[in-house]
Amino acid sequence: MTLLLGQRAVGGGRPVPFDLQFFAQERTEPATPKKRQKVRSEGRVCVSRDLTAAVGILTGLASLLLLGPFIYGLFLALLQLSIRFMGDKILLREGWFPILSLEAIKSYFLTWLPLGGLVAILAVAVIVWQVGWTVTGEPFKINLDRLNPISGMKKIVSLRSLVELLKGLLKAAVFAVVIYTAIRDYLPDTLRAMQFPLGHGSAAFWNMLWSLAMRLAAMLLIMALIDYMYQKWEFERSIRMSRQEIKEEFRQMEGDPQIKNKIRQKQRELAKKRMMASVPKADVVITNPTTLAVALEYDRELMSAPQVVAKGRGIVAQRIRELARAHGVPVVENKPLAWALFEGVEIGEEISEELYRGVAEILAMVYRLRAG
Repeated sequence: MTLLLGQRAVGGGRPVPFDLQFFAQERTEPATPKKRQKVRSEGRVCVSRDLTAAVGILTGLASLLLLGPFIYGLFLALLQLSIRFMGDKILLREGWFPILSLEAIKSYFLTWLPLGGLVAILAVAVIVWQVGWTVTGEPFKINLDRLNPISGMKKIVSLRSLVELLKGLLKAAVFAVVIYTAIRDYLPDTLRAMQFPLGHGSAAFWNMLWSLAMRLAAMLLIMALIDYMYQKWEFERSIRMSRQEIKEEFRQMEGDPQIKNKIRQKQRELAKKRMMASVPKADVVITNPTTLAVALEYDRELMSAPQVVAKGRGIVAQRIRELARAHGVPVVENKPLAWALFEGVEIGEEISEELYRGVAEILAMVYRLRAG
């Protein structure tokens, strides 16, 4: 379909034809559920790695805060055991190394296993929250297009790569500012803490590191939330569909309208043939007399009332009359009864009670004619 736009054309004042299908190819429509399911099965989902990393870091810091006394006790016990071994004669005997190694391994696992478990559980929970449960092997399939240098250059020089570069520079700048601010604020206290006893100095230094870590984690979380919103927006934009794609998908789901129309037409033709095949078996055909025709059949043993086996108007009515006359079926003119039967009774249904009298009179007349 084309549309004539404007009167300013190159070289004259002729109208310029403009193809409206150009707009149909633009991806402006949100993705349909079927498209989303297909994209999901291919392993393309909206996920922010920065958000997962931020939650993992915050979980690790919170775990250190909760498990700090327990971890401190384990390391202190291991340190005391190591110092005690240095002055013990057991070092001169065989088997001292496995004892010390076993204690070190036990302390290591008791320290980091709960911490690592909490971080892993929260990281998996964040990923599931973002994308749900998606198990597919599509990303692992061999795709030769990935080895195409032209496609690789397109990925390198793209809007997404530029955004990722800017995001990395922004994170580096923010972290540099936070670290500089923390060092500037805590450097005098740190220098004074070096003159304190070991316990007080270590506590002051730990407080500085903890404050710096919390600042960095908070900034990382804020940037991760922004990154997640951007990833979601970019993912929705990448899976948009054109109007033509939506139409094609609708055709695939519902069937091509042209094919469906042909099927309906074929069904109507078959139904018409079956209806016409029932006309020779009818007892009478009632007409009005040219526009309508209704064929009735009555079997006292099988039917409780006369049944409409065929009906039609126009050309169909004419065909019913011709078949009836060709097979010796009586054709009776009765305009009111013909209209009542045509509008009130469907093919294959028995007539209603209010039509019994009129139909009975016509059937009685037909039976008398046959008997005569």
